[in-house]
Amino acid sequence: MSRNKIYFPIAAAAIVVLAAGYAYWRYGPPPKGEFSEYAMTVATDIPTALAISPDGSVWFTMDSANALGRLRDGKIERVVTGKRNNVEPIGLGVDGNGMVWYTDALDQAIASISSDGKVASYPLDTPIARLGRLTVAPDGAIWFAESTAYSITRFKDGKLTRHEIKNVRGGPYGVTVDAKGNVWATLQSGNQLLKIAPGGGMTEYEVPTRGSSPTDIAVDQKGNLWFVEFRGNKVGRFADGNFTEFEVPGTSWAGLSGIAIAPDGSVWFGLLRHHAVGRLRDGQMRIFQLPRPDARPYTLAADKAGNIWYADISGYVGMLKADAVKR
Repeated sequence: MSRNKIYFPIAAAAIVVLAAGYAYWRYGPPPKGEFSEYAMTVATDIPTALAISPDGSVWFTMDSANALGRLRDGKIERVVTGKRNNVEPIGLGVDGNGMVWYTDALDQAIASISSDGKVASYPLDTPIARLGRLTVAPDGAIWFAESTAYSITRFKDGKLTRHEIKNVRGGPYGVTVDAKGNVWATLQSGNQLLKIAPGGGMTEYEVPTRGSSPTDIAVDQKGNLWFVEFRGNKVGRFADGNFTEFEVPGTSWAGLSGIAIAPDGSVWFGLLRHHAVGRLRDGQMRIFQLPRPDARPYTLAADKAGNIWYADISGYVGMLKADAVKR
């Protein structure tokens, strides 16, 4: 999965253990009762992308599985999507009607699943596919990063519209849409943000920190863009044409992944190597250590109540309760 590959080689196991010890030494164990965690019902399932449905259900993709996961009423369900296992399904979104959309690189398609389990697949007409994040725009269009086509791609009314990237380095990964209909994406290898205006015009913006590898991106209620720098160890903001970067505390590389905006406007992100989630609020950062020292939060989402949900690729879906995040 390119630079932010979710798998770590066996040789890195010792580093992960040391990072766990560092995180517990620096941040301490989590306060009891602040987290709820739900283990996968099948040991080989790896939760990757996560999104919240209008009815409050938490949906998540699972790598190396032929199903999506759904958490509701405190129970995990496996919703079978086909006979083949999905590979690197890191794009997921839920529209206003509760339809779940996800990337399916192995079938070279994006797919949808209704609340009653009906699956539909829409081919990309490419011999191979490497796909990044996916989002649902306010108008119901599906946007996703399509690395193999060098494109940020729109799908609506059965039609694919590709917006090919001019930057020869490229590396499209994250994608979001603001209230004005502008589409924003991260170019991971190009170290840029990309804006696609409603009329189709494209503008690229250089991230100040060189080689920072911007990945996940989100827009807040004021229209500010927030993104994580996987290699730069920073959370970035782009507003009114200007960048501001906030360095994550600590001396070691945290492996930032996932970003979510809470109802109160605070920005949340995962720290893969520190086994924690972070909050940026009013320019100040706070790190919340997760309950297990081997946790690796890869994708985050905030629900309407302010609870922070995360997909943990070590085999869990977890939640940091709203009462805890208010402090």
